[in-house]
Amino acid sequence: MDSDPTRSMRFTGGLAAVVFAVAVPLMLALLVAQDSDRTPRSVLGLLVVGIPVNLAGVCFAVRAMADNRPETASRRLGIAWGVIAVGMLIMLGGNALLRL
Repeated sequence: MDSDPTRSMRFTGGLAAVVFAVAVPLMLALLVAQDSDRTPRSVLGLLVVGIPVNLAGVCFAVRAMADNRPETASRRLGIAWGVIAVGMLIMLGGNALLRL
């Protein structure tokens, strides 16, 4: 029997982190691939920087979902969300600044 009542919450939180980490670069990549005149090509540079940051966050989230110790898993999940938030800030914030 599982003695940790927060395991399912950590799993769904980690799964949400993975989805958010994949969705933002995918949206920006589709925006760049659309060949629109309104999208600057320097957004590709933001993807080159932001995707590895999000991949690091995904690694932390997956390790948090697989960990059996609640304290360590919670800490890793918090780090994962922080790293993914930084990656999103780089990509979406940079995209907004380039469009000004």
